[in-house]
Amino acid sequence: MKLEDVIRSKGTSVVTIAPTATVAELVSLMADNNIGALVVSSDGQHIEGIISERDVVRGLAGSGSSLLEATVRDLMTVDVVTGKPEDSIEDTAHTMTHKRVRHVPIEVDGSLTAIVSIGDVVKYRIEQLTDERNHLLGYLHTQ
Repeated sequence: MKLEDVIRSKGTSVVTIAPTATVAELVSLMADNNIGALVVSSDGQHIEGIISERDVVRGLAGSGSSLLEATVRDLMTVDVVTGKPEDSIEDTAHTMTHKRVRHVPIEVDGSLTAIVSIGDVVKYRIEQLTDERNHLLGYLHTQ
C-alpha cells in the first residue's frame, strides 16, 4: 500500500497560503476550508513551510489576540516532513507518529502535488481492512 493509493482516493487538492499572509487570513482560510493545516508557499508549487492549528494555539498562548496581525512566516514550521507518492502507508504512519506531525505534503520532483493527513491514512487503512473482512466473510460463506 502506497501513499498514491490514499491520494487517488482523496484527491490532490492542496490549500496553500503565502508566508506574508496574516494569521487572521490563515484562520479564515482554515475555517472556510474546514482544514487543520496549510502548506506555506508563495507560488503554490514549492514548500516553504507548514502551519497548523497547533501553531496558532501556541502563538495565541504567547501573544494573545495581537497574533492575528502577525504573518504566517512568524509561526510556520520550516522543517517540513514531506512524502512521495511511492512511500508506503505504514512507513508514513510511523513517521507521522514518531515525529508528531498530522499532515505530510507530497512532493514530486520538488513540486507540491498533494497533502495527506493522519486521518486520511487511518480512513484508508480502515476501508482496506473492511474490504478484506468482507472478502473473507464472502469466501467463508461460499464454502
